[in-house]
Amino acid sequence: EDELSRSSHSNPGKSLVNGIKANPASSSPKSSLTVPMGPPVYVDLAYIPNHCSGKNTDPEFFKRVRASYYVVSGNDAANGEPSRAVLDALLEGKSQWGENLQVTLIPTHDTEVTREWYQQTHEKQQELNIMVLASSSTVVMQDESFPACKIEF
Repeated sequence: EDELSRSSHSNPGKSLVNGIKANPASSSPKSSLTVPMGPPVYVDLAYIPNHCSGKNTDPEFFKRVRASYYVVSGNDAANGEPSRAVLDALLEGKSQWGENLQVTLIPTHDTEVTREWYQQTHEKQQELNIMVLASSSTVVMQDESFPACKIEF
């Protein structure tokens, strides 16, 4: 733990993948993870890493990080954000929880990928107790506008 702490302070983010120490000799972050076994972590709110791109997020993330709310912030189709594979990984990971806790997915942008995923997997979402929020409110800032959701705990 001290070594991990020192490496993250001296070289922030370079040796960590999803907060896990990675093997610097490997070029693939997924293959370099040495994830210790342990119980899942329960949180109220989690942002899906890397704007919901498939770079570092797989079903294992959703098996281990169990959130009441997941935020999908991707809005860059050219870079695969949000990734259909990551949205599917949510379904796969949640299906292995063993408990049917309510999960709410909060997309920050209305994208073709999220719309298609929602329509094509709606039955599975219902089966897994996953709700996808759509926002009827819009925030306008300078030259940009985007949907908004209010979450209260």
